[in-house]
Amino acid sequence: MNIAANLERSAFFFPDHPAISEGGIDTTYAQLNERANRVATALITLGIKPGHHVGLCAPNSTDWLAFYFGVLKSGAVAVTYSALLTSAELKLLVEHARPRFVLAGTERLGELEKLKSSAGLEKIICPDGDMDMAHLVNTGSGSFNALDRGRDDTAAILYTGGTTGIPKGVMLSHQNINVSAHNVAYSERSTENDRALCFLPFNHVFGQMHVMNATMLSAGCLEILPTFDLERVLEATGKGRITKLFAVPTVFTRLLTLENLRQKLGRVRYSFSAAASLPVEIIRQWTERAGFTISEGYGMTESASAVTYNHYYRHVVGSVGTPVHLVEVEIRDLKGNRLKQGEEGEICILGPNIMRGYLNNPEETRSVFWDDGWFRSGDIGVIDSDGYVFIVDRLKDMIITGGENVYPREVEEQLYARAEVAECAVIGLPDKEWGERVAAFIVPKQGQTVVPEEIKAFLKSRLSPFKVPKEYVSVSELPKSPAGKILKRELRKSVMEAKDAK
Repeated sequence: MNIAANLERSAFFFPDHPAISEGGIDTTYAQLNERANRVATALITLGIKPGHHVGLCAPNSTDWLAFYFGVLKSGAVAVTYSALLTSAELKLLVEHARPRFVLAGTERLGELEKLKSSAGLEKIICPDGDMDMAHLVNTGSGSFNALDRGRDDTAAILYTGGTTGIPKGVMLSHQNINVSAHNVAYSERSTENDRALCFLPFNHVFGQMHVMNATMLSAGCLEILPTFDLERVLEATGKGRITKLFAVPTVFTRLLTLENLRQKLGRVRYSFSAAASLPVEIIRQWTERAGFTISEGYGMTESASAVTYNHYYRHVVGSVGTPVHLVEVEIRDLKGNRLKQGEEGEICILGPNIMRGYLNNPEETRSVFWDDGWFRSGDIGVIDSDGYVFIVDRLKDMIITGGENVYPREVEEQLYARAEVAECAVIGLPDKEWGERVAAFIVPKQGQTVVPEEIKAFLKSRLSPFKVPKEYVSVSELPKSPAGKILKRELRKSVMEAKDAK
């Protein structure tokens, strides 16, 4: 098995069909497959072998896709990094996964050059690097079949965070990704005539698995943008090129501010929102104005995306749907006992979509699996009498802002580097635009003053933009348990109660 075979099949059946559209230029399936073949054979000539790690750290592009599938065809493992990582974050993750080669933008060249001695990095593929993409492609052969891999062999590593707030490399197998790609394509009734707009980063599970891999499987066309740009999104939909729109809640909220929404959407027949639950009112307004609903589901990096899907024909607002094919969902208590229908507990999952584990982190891997193999999601939910799953709350402290995951401890560790900070707690607060906004509550050291502008500037130099808190509150103390643990839920509760009292 090799998930790159999905590209080969689409190229066999629809060789002249556009696979990618970027900047008005279409790349057919035959062209994309040939380009991926050239990357694969060039990598093999350079010494890449099955199981070796090869990194990608660049914005969405045709080259990104060709390189990704070339890596997979060679039997290697694609390690995908966010293009927005700070230098410190990139160093941490590259040293963790130790890819032999990395595809990157020119702006990353200096940072990556410094890692050649400490991280086992051998070649940087970018303009002015060890070689550029054009050179790699020109040295390879256009004829090649993807190397066969075991279904449980790792195909890709995506970075996420967890209860510790430390990013972890999720190892997804060829089977994990294949199962999810098939489930997404089936659930969404995807066809070769669909054109899906994707501005979501390919390093993220939503962009890479749900959107990109499922589209390649169904032989549709990916119209890609490097980032979200409202003007370019409306240009694409307004010209009638797009049939499927994938976004996060903040984007749908912004689109609802537009007049003549239905006209601006053109031929869009389907929309899907991920990363955070949509308010029921937003779905209602969208359905009324667009003429079709916003579909939702439930998934995570560790499940290669799809766990449940809120059905194409029987959409239940407020739910994340029912389990997708081959995937089972149970609600369990914190001791691992299965609960009855209608009882709230932790959502646990079993299926061929669940990750192999966390790279070089057996302890954390063990902590998220029960002894019988069921995966612990860390989310609290309930299943109704029709089998629909509803998310109640999160066990984890993770904040989802604008579709991006923020892990409080990572932000707090940077805050503690400030001389004026005695204690701090980072939480997510409800926000109409972002879903949640990152807020920092700080107890200053005696005689010190918290100046939000100074702390914000400091954090911007150390963290990705979406991780930097939008709100800074100086407090005399933080709520704590008898053991001295900061009670973030109590903090969040008190903030909301104070807001309601105004």
